[in-house]
Formats: sequence, structure tokens, C-alpha cells
Amino acid sequence: MIPKNIEKGDVVLIDTWEANIANIITWINNSIEHSIGTQLAKYETAKEVWDHLQRLFTQSNFAKQYQLENDIRALH
Repeated sequence: MIPKNIEKGDVVLIDTWEANIANIITWINNSIEHSIGTQLAKYETAKEVWDHLQRLFTQSNFAKQYQLENDIRALH
């Protein structure tokens, strides 16, 4: 909802901004697996979506990393 004291030109900028946010979120949703996309439905801004994806994909998995490093060493 746009406050009443906003200038008309600013309303156009806000509308453009919100349309761009929607486009970015759509692009992200079209670029990821459906199961991940359903997790993103609760977010309203591209930043919230991006922050969630960052948390999702930057979680450290030391056991997997250790296994991969051992597998790589075994190739040599």
C-alpha cells in the first residue's frame, strides 16, 4: 500500500520497482527446482528470496567435504 503523501512521479517509480521485483522473483523461480521454489512462496522481495537461497546453499557440510576431498586424493 502506497502512503497518501507520495508524489505521483514517485508512485510510478514504486510501481516500476515492484514490477521489477516480481520479474526477478519469477526469473529465480523459473531457474530452480520446483521443490525449492515452493519454499520461496512465502517471501515478498527478491532480497528475501536471495537470502533464503544463500542460507540454503551455503550451509557447511563438513562430512561431505571430507568425503569429496578423500575421493579426489584417491584419484591421484
